[in-house]
Amino acid sequence: MFFRVPQLASGEVTSPRHSLLYHKTIKAKLHKIYLKTHHFARFLLFRQYLKDDDDLRLVFNAYKVAFRFLDAVGQSDSKLAQGTREASSEDELLEEVGRAALEDELSDEAREASFNIHPDKLASVVRNHEIKSLRLLRGVEGLASRVKVSLNEGVKTSDVSIRQKIYGFNKYTEKPSRSFWMFVWDALQDLTLVILMVCAVVSIGVGLATEGWPNGMYDGLGIVISIFLVVIVTAVSDYKQSLQFKDLDKEKKKIFIQVTRDKHRQKISIYDLVIGDVVHLATGDKVPADGIFISGYSLSVDESSLSGESEPVNIDEKKPFLLAGTTVQNGSGKMLVTAVGMRTESGKLTETLNEGGEDETPLQVKLNGVATIIGKIGLGFAVLTFVVLTVRFLVEKALHHKFTDWSSSDALKLLNYFATAVTIIVVAVPEGLPLAVTLSLAFAMKKMMNEKALVRHLSACETMGSATCICTDKTGTLTTNHMVVDKFWICGKSKRVKGGERGDILNSETSEKFINILFQAIFQNTSSEVVTDKDGKKSILGTATESALLEYGLLLGGDFDAHHQENIILKIEPFCSDKKKMSVLVSLPEGGFRAFCKGASEIILRMCDKVVDTNGEPLHMSEEQTKNISNVIDGFACEALRTLCLAFKDFDYCPNDNSIPNSGYTLIAVVGIKDPVRSEVKDAVQTCLAAGITVRMVTGDNINTAKAIAKECGILTEDGLAIEGPEFRSKTPEDLKDIIPRIKVLARSSPMDKHTLVTHLKNMFKEVVAVTGDGTNDALALREADIGLAMGIAGTE
Repeated sequence: MFFRVPQLASGEVTSPRHSLLYHKTIKAKLHKIYLKTHHFARFLLFRQYLKDDDDLRLVFNAYKVAFRFLDAVGQSDSKLAQGTREASSEDELLEEVGRAALEDELSDEAREASFNIHPDKLASVVRNHEIKSLRLLRGVEGLASRVKVSLNEGVKTSDVSIRQKIYGFNKYTEKPSRSFWMFVWDALQDLTLVILMVCAVVSIGVGLATEGWPNGMYDGLGIVISIFLVVIVTAVSDYKQSLQFKDLDKEKKKIFIQVTRDKHRQKISIYDLVIGDVVHLATGDKVPADGIFISGYSLSVDESSLSGESEPVNIDEKKPFLLAGTTVQNGSGKMLVTAVGMRTESGKLTETLNEGGEDETPLQVKLNGVATIIGKIGLGFAVLTFVVLTVRFLVEKALHHKFTDWSSSDALKLLNYFATAVTIIVVAVPEGLPLAVTLSLAFAMKKMMNEKALVRHLSACETMGSATCICTDKTGTLTTNHMVVDKFWICGKSKRVKGGERGDILNSETSEKFINILFQAIFQNTSSEVVTDKDGKKSILGTATESALLEYGLLLGGDFDAHHQENIILKIEPFCSDKKKMSVLVSLPEGGFRAFCKGASEIILRMCDKVVDTNGEPLHMSEEQTKNISNVIDGFACEALRTLCLAFKDFDYCPNDNSIPNSGYTLIAVVGIKDPVRSEVKDAVQTCLAAGITVRMVTGDNINTAKAIAKECGILTEDGLAIEGPEFRSKTPEDLKDIIPRIKVLARSSPMDKHTLVTHLKNMFKEVVAVTGDGTNDALALREADIGLAMGIAGTE
């Protein structure tokens, strides 16, 4: 990028012509620099080779040097210098070159419609959580302008078709439905049946030649009927199950969402969603496509179906990315749709699932092996028999000097010898075996349907019984996926919550005043709510943690509506990941004001200088008490409990601007919450271990929680290994060969980690692997496994 300029000798007088030549030389060199820098910058931006801001600054410093040099030599009429003076800041230069990269490869149709970003680039911003790219595009407003939409007015109905044409439909590419005859063809591929079909044809041919019609047909026809029954039973069973799964899939996809279109809020099907739609989300909604957060209140989503992580993700301006298939757990908000259909994260996962082929089941492998061995032995004996009989016949003719004298009776004898050889083959191959296996599997399928288990393939019934290893998900499979209060600490005592004691556990040991303060802390300081349906049944809407607290308060006899009507809420500070706490300020009916605070135990404990006693009176908290409470919190955490502290503070007058203080609180309780293990899991694990089946837990949750649950279930033994996904991914194939047999817990695992583990167990260790899971993050492993058990309604995805 360096260049030479003509040097003038000291005292030399330049002519106008010389001066003009001097300036033209500089200008030519600078143009070359500009062109090289410009194209190189566009290339790097488009290919995403610029990893950080320093790389960007390097490229654009070169831009500015060239621009300023041109300006210095008087080339103010140059377009480049003019562009420099018009750019008010370096950010605008970044955006200018970024726009060029983002618009590369746009179709002519997209340019005519005034769309300024390529569909793949738009989708990757959310899918890869590219916060720097989002800033380069000037946030959600900049994205909205590039896809030609107003965040207040929404998409125009007249634009829907062109958006679908350029950016795609909100549908996943699915394999075409298989006809009945395709299932018949699959059933006919069985090696045993192929051997039997050959035997049937040969038997009929030889029978007709030796015994005539109709006696020569009987043996071959019997084999054909057996083959027909096996094929029909297998094809009909699999076809009926495919129709049931298809109907189930249709019902699951009948989802409607709220969007803003033509300045009005309206309800549309998820299939009609397009890029640029402004979607309204509320608690319980499933995110219909990938998008960017626009605005909202206390919005948090459950990404466990994609990541396996049970902790909700808070969505705000700092973390604005929403992924299709996740569920809104709390709050409400609006999002701008940036990717639909196969360009979403769920779409990419579906694409990966469709790439796999069908593997043979362990029973098919064994039956094919048996058929091959029997066929070879039968064929060997048949050939030997035919050769022996033929040689004996030829020797006899030679001894009687009739070797050159042949008649039709001699030909008939040779044909009989061939018929005898074919009979040996037909008898050796058990035509009843495939029929017996098929009927037993059909009976097993029927039994499983009675247990409310849909079986997609008939052979899966056998594979499940042949499993030597089970890789199971934690959340929702081993556990209930329903958070509950498991232990609590109040007034210096820790207690475990048991089902039968919940209603009266506090009444005998604490005063009514204390219980009233506890109820206020639970029911007032919450973003969740208790709703009653038409039948009078109560349900709780909100995050898993808050729902567990509310449920516990109701079991203690508290009344959610009464406490909300009793006190007036003056201010709420919703939970955020930075502060790790939620606060509320209320006006008491008897006069005065009270602030409630709950959140991460170590944070709330630092805010407290008093602790409430059994009579509901605040007492000074000594250093020894603080240390004891810290030990209680640590003890709860060691049991894989999610700990929360509840605290309050009274005021005689309302604080300035209704501000909620951050110190001087009185500690009410420490609560330990967990996702409990299903009651039947421990016995089921012991049954598997007794049968010689290895059980492994593969989860996206943190390793401490995973180890505690695995020990409770009996999965993690003393010689077992617990490992995290990042460490597992860093291992070489040789290391994996050593550690995989000892792995009992794989925590913080991605969908690809689960897929890798299953693949290695099948290929490297020849295990028959069963995978159980209930979320989209388990789909790859379910697909790769010998038998995939999709648990619950979420598993149908």
